[in-house]
Amino acid sequence: MTTTSLTEDQQAMIETTLDFAQDHLAPHAVQWDQDKHFPLDTLRKAAGLGLGGVYVREDAGGSGLSRADGVLVFEALASGCPSIAGYLSIHNMVAWMLDTYGDEGQRARWLPRLCAMDDLGSYCLTEPGAGSDAGAIGTRAVRDADGYLLTGVKQFISGAGASQVYVVMARTGGAGPDGISAFVVDRDDPGLSFGPNEKKMGWNAQPTRQVILDGVRVSADRLLGRAGDGFRIAMNGLNGGRLGIAACSLGGARSALGRSLSYLAGREAFGARLLDQQALQFRLADMATELAAARALVHQAAEALDRGDPQSPQLCAMAKRFATDTGYSVADRALQLHGGYGYVHEYGIEKIVRDLRVHQILEGTNEIMRVIVARGLTEAFR
Repeated sequence: MTTTSLTEDQQAMIETTLDFAQDHLAPHAVQWDQDKHFPLDTLRKAAGLGLGGVYVREDAGGSGLSRADGVLVFEALASGCPSIAGYLSIHNMVAWMLDTYGDEGQRARWLPRLCAMDDLGSYCLTEPGAGSDAGAIGTRAVRDADGYLLTGVKQFISGAGASQVYVVMARTGGAGPDGISAFVVDRDDPGLSFGPNEKKMGWNAQPTRQVILDGVRVSADRLLGRAGDGFRIAMNGLNGGRLGIAACSLGGARSALGRSLSYLAGREAFGARLLDQQALQFRLADMATELAAARALVHQAAEALDRGDPQSPQLCAMAKRFATDTGYSVADRALQLHGGYGYVHEYGIEKIVRDLRVHQILEGTNEIMRVIVARGLTEAFR
């Protein structure tokens, strides 16, 4: 990661986060993956560095950082473990949504514990029958004199079961995006339950489960924003979430590239170090160049989001698509450079490959990112 254009505060932030990632994440990442262990104690240590409320305003216990700061943080974290960094990105998306759209009562009630990671947060949009077509969700929230009654199932929810706070998108009106509202649901609310932990290819250090809402009653003050604002809230949250996942892809791939350099420097074949073979040097050069290009696009999108650029949704989609495709490709080539050892658990490369593969799917598939970019390009011709 180049630091030539960063402020002194940003450089210090990167160094602190990298130290945390190397001391508290990297040494345990492979074992956590194999044991499917969600390290709650380590997450709370991360909160001690301000990583539980990266974008939350300081009056509610957050760090008040920009998106440009955030992508630096998540890239550094993912160099230790993309799975844990990915969950932290999602938790911070939830906290940002509450800070941005919550009233003062909601902010005071939920944010201090989220920022301290005494409570964890989960984002509940996807359903068994509504993935990429998020405007077609079927979970319903029926209004009555006592508040709302929520019924439905959410699918592939990171942190489900361990999280205390769930931002749930549910239909309060008619068909389409305008009929969707956002609610804050607590793990202890009667009627809330969870499916079994999914058996996944990667991201095994965090739970992924269904969230089942069977007549969950919430008071009217659990509505986040106004009725009918849920889809807009969800999409605005995803703009930042896509940057977080893009940065996590950069961090994971950067770790894979670094491991490849060390491996090739220490291994000989045909009487010479592998690192001195020009053909392999060219591969490494391509990997580094592609990561630098992806990083530049991620930072451009983050800066656009910070300044409220109307093109920022398209830029976030571009950055997410390009960085996650690039990150996975670099990690896959790093595995190849390790030969048979890259396929073995203990070297950690195959775990990075498995973890980064899902980044091309979550927070909107990369096919949907292309739809968003194309829509922005062609809007003037409609």
